[in-house]
Amino acid sequence: MMSFFFLNNQASWAQFPQAEISNGLITAKLYLPDAEQGYYRGSRFDWSGVIYELKYQGHDFFGQWFPVHDPKIHDAICGPTEEFFAINYEEAPAGGEFVRIGIGGLRKPSDGKMERFGYYELSNPGTWTVKTLKDCVVFRHQLKDVAGYSYVYEKKVRLLKGKPQMVLEHSLKNTGGKVIQTEVYNHNFFTIDQLTTGPNSIVKFTFPVSAANESPLTRINGQQIEFTRDFSPRESVFLGELQGHAKQIKDYDFRIENTRAGAGVRITCDRPVSKIIFWSAAKTQCPEPYMDIHIQPGKTFTWTITYDFYTFDKSSTTQ
Repeated sequence: MMSFFFLNNQASWAQFPQAEISNGLITAKLYLPDAEQGYYRGSRFDWSGVIYELKYQGHDFFGQWFPVHDPKIHDAICGPTEEFFAINYEEAPAGGEFVRIGIGGLRKPSDGKMERFGYYELSNPGTWTVKTLKDCVVFRHQLKDVAGYSYVYEKKVRLLKGKPQMVLEHSLKNTGGKVIQTEVYNHNFFTIDQLTTGPNSIVKFTFPVSAANESPLTRINGQQIEFTRDFSPRESVFLGELQGHAKQIKDYDFRIENTRAGAGVRITCDRPVSKIIFWSAAKTQCPEPYMDIHIQPGKTFTWTITYDFYTFDKSSTTQ
């Protein structure tokens, strides 16, 4: 029943605005932001850079990990998507506006309660422009004067020439009169070959890991998180905040591997990590690295996340 749904759901993907890029080694397909027809129109995640397929050496690294798609469900989204935390929510009156970067101005409900995973009315979508090149998609989102906040946000999804590598290049300029203070993290919804999370799945770090929570579904083995058995379709695990890193650039460095597929990805960044949360479900393993953002008026904050894709001997657990 579940597989039947996925086949039918994927058949309808062509209706959404999208683009395809390639560098000859990697081919990636992306959904494009659109307030009326977009694949994702929720009020949690950044609408840009939604990758629903990325293929390298016969392996597919992104795809639908959830059973039901609705464009307004908060996590019905694919790829290395990012969430910026709400700006101005506490200060806004009931019915007033608050900001989520990469989405726009949202309406605060009358009850005033913040529901991180809830849906909020889009009061000001800002202006999106998208430029597609052979090996790159450039997203630009401009928001003007929502509760006194204005910005220009640009994200480039670029495949590097001659390398099995993808970079997400970000630029956020504060064009308003108020300081932009927020957090951002990347959820990293990897779905290597749609294989079920289990003993073949490994997440590796560069430091000895410990976690806030425990679960019988996972075990921590030195610098890596392993899984004790295959997940059932609706199972998930939340280990909370991971400990052991020094909140430095060198700690924003981890790998997701599947030994059955013989494929993996290394993820690094040019900014220090502030914290790392870990969550996993039946089709995806998600280390979630956070960064703090503080931008004075007129200033710009930049960061680049790099993904190195690789394959390895299936009998080995290392690259």
